[in-house]
Amino acid sequence: MRYLYIIMSVCVLATSCKTTVKTELIDSPSEGRIHISVEESFKPFIEQELKVFALSFPKATIEVSYKSEIDCFKDLASDSTRMIIVTRGLDKKEQTNYKDQLSFAPTFGILAYNAIAVVVNKKSKDSVFTMAELSAALGGQNNKQVVMDGSNLTGVVRFLKDSLLHEKAFGKNVFSASGSEEVISYIKNNPNAIGFVGMNWVGDNYDPKQMEDRKTIRMALVECTLCIEKGYYSQPSQANISQGHYSLSLPIYYILKENAPGLGTGFLNFMSLERGQLIFQRAFLVPAKMGFQKRKGLLN
Repeated sequence: MRYLYIIMSVCVLATSCKTTVKTELIDSPSEGRIHISVEESFKPFIEQELKVFALSFPKATIEVSYKSEIDCFKDLASDSTRMIIVTRGLDKKEQTNYKDQLSFAPTFGILAYNAIAVVVNKKSKDSVFTMAELSAALGGQNNKQVVMDGSNLTGVVRFLKDSLLHEKAFGKNVFSASGSEEVISYIKNNPNAIGFVGMNWVGDNYDPKQMEDRKTIRMALVECTLCIEKGYYSQPSQANISQGHYSLSLPIYYILKENAPGLGTGFLNFMSLERGQLIFQRAFLVPAKMGFQKRKGLLN
């Protein structure tokens, strides 16, 4: 009887261990569990991507953290984070470092294009800006109050610093809000202020809240520096971004740390193909992997 008990115990333990190992090893494009980190201003459309992906692949679990861009890159350096979604790719030094550490280089590319909208109060006298004027405002050279989403660690702030200030410091008139909604709220109550937010927070003509917000704020016109025609100004829109007519456009990058097709690859494929790209388009971004044309209807 004693020997029978021992044999049964060993069988139970063996079965338990086998099941545990099998569960831990599951990592396919449609099944498994991974963690990703995402630039915090991208939350609205990445939430939609994750929601539809989860409905399509119920055995897949993607845990997501929304945080500043620099913290996303810190997460990428850890073993637990499989993918990050940010506003830039890896430079050559970073690629070399990762290849030395992992024995393979992470892959990266552009999923879609967003833009930074310049928002002002509808009572503001200024709603048309040259790039030099925006640079002066960010550098504290005029009396405009400037507010933007996040700290100096976010992708939006880094982009503005690179493209408008060329690595110079922000003026004392510039401060950060704790999110895009707070930027919009501040602009509503301050006619002399300029705000910088992602276009996806103010450009959706079908979102009831954004339509309500635009009763008191508006997107300013910004000088097009790439246009042949001088003196051309535009607002952020899918058409202006895709045609290169809006100067504050920025890419949305994925950086994937996988050397074999796993769940990270599956989620990347989903975002790169038709359904995922349509989600970007419906968020009023410009899909980078797939172009969509409006079909002309035939009237009988």
